Amino acid sequence: MGFNCGIVGLPNVGKSTLFNALTSTAAAESANYPFCTIDPNIGRVAVPDDRLEQLARVAESQKIVHTQLEFVDIAGIVKGASNGEGLGNKFLSNIRETDAILHVVRCFDDNDIIHVSGKVDPLSDIEVIETELLLSDLQSVENRIPGLEKKAKGGDKLAKETLESLKPVYEKLKEGKAAIEANIDKQQLKSFQLITSKPSLYICNVGENDVVYGNKYTELVKKKSNNIVIISANIESEIAMLDNEPEKIEFLESIGLHETGLSRVIKNGYSILDLLTYFTVGPKESKAWTITKGTRSPAAAGVIHTDFERGFICAETIFWENYIEFGGEVGVKNAGKLRLEGREYVVQDGDVMHFRFNV
Repeated sequence: MGFNCGIVGLPNVGKSTLFNALTSTAAAESANYPFCTIDPNIGRVAVPDDRLEQLARVAESQKIVHTQLEFVDIAGIVKGASNGEGLGNKFLSNIRETDAILHVVRCFDDNDIIHVSGKVDPLSDIEVIETELLLSDLQSVENRIPGLEKKAKGGDKLAKETLESLKPVYEKLKEGKAAIEANIDKQQLKSFQLITSKPSLYICNVGENDVVYGNKYTELVKKKSNNIVIISANIESEIAMLDNEPEKIEFLESIGLHETGLSRVIKNGYSILDLLTYFTVGPKESKAWTITKGTRSPAAAGVIHTDFERGFICAETIFWENYIEFGGEVGVKNAGKLRLEGREYVVQDGDVMHFRFNV
């Protein structure tokens, strides 16, 4: 289990180039004209985690299974998309089930690459996209309300409860504000599958010379949000073509970077979604699991299998650094560092867990 991100943006901002680079594929055609992405492209990448590699070495695991990050790249959105302009609203449905939105913003000058509005203006571009996403959500809610009202009048309790939860969301959308600003239960909000209910990360696509410090355009985006990552899609494409890790590290250091754009997207994605990682480790395989911060041990066990949650007894828990320090489970037990945690235990980032259960 990992998380997935919907990639949105105007045409020609570098979405598909970035998608190709981040997933190290050429699945999404990249071309200098709008709508070159006709069908949604889905790519999955392993989430790198050095802790998992270290744990696997100590356990002498035959297999390492990283958690996955999924990217969903859709066609460029234009002004009026919610009313059918460009390729229309249908593509927005492809990102309703994603966990977060990666909003790619053009922050580079290039006379050879057409800008749909005729000039580079990141804040205006952001406003266009966010307005279309909001209008799409507003339309979705307005289409849903009459059916719920009819069922509620007929005595349907669930429909009545859903309608009550949907009303504050509807009010926010009518005010021109994102659904995520509505003061309702997070799980209830998520169930509505509204695009503006998802946290957003702005990906500022810059020229190669601006990737370290940014530029005047990225400064404008920073004033709007703290959730930004500065990336050069062209540089990411070059990194994707390198064969091994040492070459990638050497290339990054030569341009003043310490990590790839993918790594920075992952870190920020985990942050805005309040995610953490725990591990299961053994001779057969070592595996990373992604859960939400605040998850208790039975629910964490349920991520592996529903039987683990249903029959949960306890969780043998080791902090990953202790596992490394004492040379594995036996050494940890001898050092008195293995803990038996019950149902109320809140799983911490880096926990190595073995669940006892009985069904």
